[in-house]
Amino acid sequence: MIWHIAKRELYDNLSSLRFALATVLLLGLMLTNAVVHLREHPERVQRYRDRVSQYQNHIASHAANSLYDLAQEGPGNLHKKPSDLRFCAEGGEAFMSDRAWAGHHRWSTDTLKSFWILTYPSATPNRDNVRPDVTKVDWGFVIGYVLSLIALLFTFDSISGEREHGTLRLTLANSIPRHTVLIGKFLGALISVNIPFILAVLVNLLVISTSSDVHLGAEAWGRLGIIFLIAVLYTCLFLALGLLVSARVQRSAVSLVILLLVWVVFVVFMPSTLVSIAGKSTPSGPTFDFSERSWKIHGELRDEYSPRRHKEAEGSIKRIQIDGAYVTKDAEQQERLHEERLNQRIAEVHQARTITRISPVTIVQNLIESFAGTGFERHLQFLENVRAYVREFRTFIVDTDSADPESLHIFGVRTGMSQEPVNREAIPKFEDTLNLSKDFNTATMELLLLMLFVLVLLSGAYLAFVRVEV
Repeated sequence: MIWHIAKRELYDNLSSLRFALATVLLLGLMLTNAVVHLREHPERVQRYRDRVSQYQNHIASHAANSLYDLAQEGPGNLHKKPSDLRFCAEGGEAFMSDRAWAGHHRWSTDTLKSFWILTYPSATPNRDNVRPDVTKVDWGFVIGYVLSLIALLFTFDSISGEREHGTLRLTLANSIPRHTVLIGKFLGALISVNIPFILAVLVNLLVISTSSDVHLGAEAWGRLGIIFLIAVLYTCLFLALGLLVSARVQRSAVSLVILLLVWVVFVVFMPSTLVSIAGKSTPSGPTFDFSERSWKIHGELRDEYSPRRHKEAEGSIKRIQIDGAYVTKDAEQQERLHEERLNQRIAEVHQARTITRISPVTIVQNLIESFAGTGFERHLQFLENVRAYVREFRTFIVDTDSADPESLHIFGVRTGMSQEPVNREAIPKFEDTLNLSKDFNTATMELLLLMLFVLVLLSGAYLAFVRVEV
């Protein structure tokens, strides 16, 4: 009986004008998305390859001189690999840097040079990128805004419309359990909405797969499957909402107006409002000028070491040790300062995202970004990859210097380190990779919240339908 009701609902929807309009709209948006991605993605990939070549040439040129030059200059810029699934969600990439700088220097004297430190460009995560981006026609926009609206248009008259026409009375007069009717209508609407969406997705992927610049491997297809399941779950949420409101009101027109108002509030206004609230509730950070504090710390360290340095003879082991300690400690302090600033901004974004989880569209946006390899969580994985590589690079420098019997093994100064050239092939190479298990771990909370919303609305729809008087 459930399938019979679902088929009747499906046939009614397939022959309706809203089904045709939904199909045309979704196909148009998905084709636009594919065309834009095929135009922009090759440029991003080529730009990334050029930057990787620059990074490799930077390392090779200093390695050919000496281990000290390589250790003092650092590996240089480390770049984020562009995601092949960026067409699913842009993820606020414009708000976040696509590189980290493992080669930043601040000062030099006649005898000393500062060692490189790991820094991050000014385009770091901030509260502005926690809201969904409605200026990009990606899957996140199509699912979060368009698909949710279509789901409401397919359910606003599911129950109220039958009450107006008197068919609900005839259906329930046949001793059909109400939960059977509700489930049948829910499944019929779900299939009706997913038919044009699946068609649009297939056309989108077919067009994108024709390009030789886009390589969708097994993991990418798995991520696409997960994103599709998220879209289905999100659709279920709005189908349940539509059934709930349709069961509570007498007329279809009233149901449509209420649902449109709810959609505008929860999907359009709420994300921006929650971001504003999050901005006021998170600390604005220290008021001091970052550069000023950086030079102040350096000045205090210089004042501490300068008297000790000048007490020792130039070129003596003791002077070399003091110089090495001075340069090394300065690099550690400056890098720690940059890390503190970055971590503070990341903490603000985490707090803002926690507040915006009240909005279903923001939850879905975060989920799609996570599995598409874009956005905030992707940026955090990039930073983890950078830090892991920096540790590996520094360990390599220490091990290589230890293997040179002619080195004094005093880091920070040229006379204390190995002067031998370094084999380019032996130097660790930076690889920016994605980890699907980490994506699942970070997306667990959003998935559970989305499921909870669906269960609550389905339960509400059932309780409302049970109390319907026909």
